[in-house]
Amino acid sequence: MPRRRRPPRPGALADLSPLRIVVQIFALQAAYYAVALILIVFTTIVAGRHLNAGLILDWHNLRADVTTGWTLGLCWMLDSLITVIPILLLIARSKLVPDFALTIHLLNLIITSLYTRSLPTNVYWWGIQFCSAALMVALGMWACQWRELKPMAFGGSNKGKGRAAEAKEGGEGYVMGNSGGWLGRIRGGGGAYEMVGMGGKEPA
Repeated sequence: MPRRRRPPRPGALADLSPLRIVVQIFALQAAYYAVALILIVFTTIVAGRHLNAGLILDWHNLRADVTTGWTLGLCWMLDSLITVIPILLLIARSKLVPDFALTIHLLNLIITSLYTRSLPTNVYWWGIQFCSAALMVALGMWACQWRELKPMAFGGSNKGKGRAAEAKEGGEGYVMGNSGGWLGRIRGGGGAYEMVGMGGKEPA
């Protein structure tokens, strides 16, 4: 008798799909440059300067001895801050955030080097990249962890109503996290909350 194959764990294979990873990288990179374009166009118009592609792709413009360089550095830092939102929406898993955030900056290095036909040698440019990557990783992981641990409502199902009624009358209710695991147990009466193991089955 052939052995029955164990069904795949939810999200395990989907997250490792090469096509999905490529699509996510492309979407995040596009969002990264779109936000940078909006910020740099806005600051350029306000400053009354001429807009050109080099403000985004040429590392020579990102320098610490001119006002334009500091303005561009601020735009790239704000870009990393705003790009956390697409990361939260598309990735949503904290352990994957460093890989995608560093990939964004690696691709930016490659594109910049191809545009200027030289590797960046400006210390200020490298400093902005490291600070930008650190900000994106730290804030992205925090946002995704917050989303993973956020209790998920059961809607109007009878099962959810039964748990709520049980907890209200002195029994126990359960709260499920967005990642699919049971986060905790709500004890009736005082509304006490007890943490339980992630990813486990619902207690009996």
